[in-house]
Amino acid sequence: MEHADHPAALLPGDVRIPLLGFGTWQATGEAGFKAVLAALDAGYRHIDTATMYGNEEEIGRALRESGLPREDVFITTKLPPERVGRERETIEESLRALGVDRVDLWLMHWPPAEPGDLIPTWREMLAARDANLTRVVGVSNFSTTQIDELIQATEENPAVNQIKWSPFLYDRQRHAEHRDRGVVLEGYSPFKTSDLSDPVLTRIAGAHNVSPAQVVLRWHIDHEIVVIPKSVTPDRIRANADVFGFALTVEEMRDIDALGKG
Repeated sequence: MEHADHPAALLPGDVRIPLLGFGTWQATGEAGFKAVLAALDAGYRHIDTATMYGNEEEIGRALRESGLPREDVFITTKLPPERVGRERETIEESLRALGVDRVDLWLMHWPPAEPGDLIPTWREMLAARDANLTRVVGVSNFSTTQIDELIQATEENPAVNQIKWSPFLYDRQRHAEHRDRGVVLEGYSPFKTSDLSDPVLTRIAGAHNVSPAQVVLRWHIDHEIVVIPKSVTPDRIRANADVFGFALTVEEMRDIDALGKG
């Protein structure tokens, strides 16, 4: 399968993150391993995990079993808040579990519980990047204000902010705030936060002979927002990867945007 046409967003240091990724939360054990292997087989080249998910070893095994070159697969993992102060140790554990020399993206999974820990944690993550343990660093579940704190303290923008996102959570201003700061927006829970039976989605899905779920994924991609659907069902994994054969019109995008809060 040819993947050169799969769209990607550009991160600092000329790093490209595929706009479609495979989410692995709750995909653990043998089922998690098989789901990741199925995703790689279906054409995904971006796998999203976290220390907290407890599945890095299974993902590493799937990566090896797939036979794909390491540089062909973009891997994200995340630092849990309770590991504040043990950043270096945590990423080294992740690399061992995944069986790789470095990850492509390392995220602060949540802002630390103590606001005073925010900047020191970010500096440790930047140090891990400078030590080549990760190509780029970013954050998850951060507000724009918290992102600005990091930028003001270190003059280093997070490459990515991974937040809950879908057409029904669409917020034009929030999207623009990320763009203005050079931070790529990455959305998780695209289906859980969507009403897939909404008439707007079903109408547009019918027009393209695809499912409402595929419309939701394509909407993210056409907005250049990274999206990481998750499933452990092979048929659904394949369907979620099959979103490059159609594009939404300007009018359709506008109608889907209108499902959100503007």
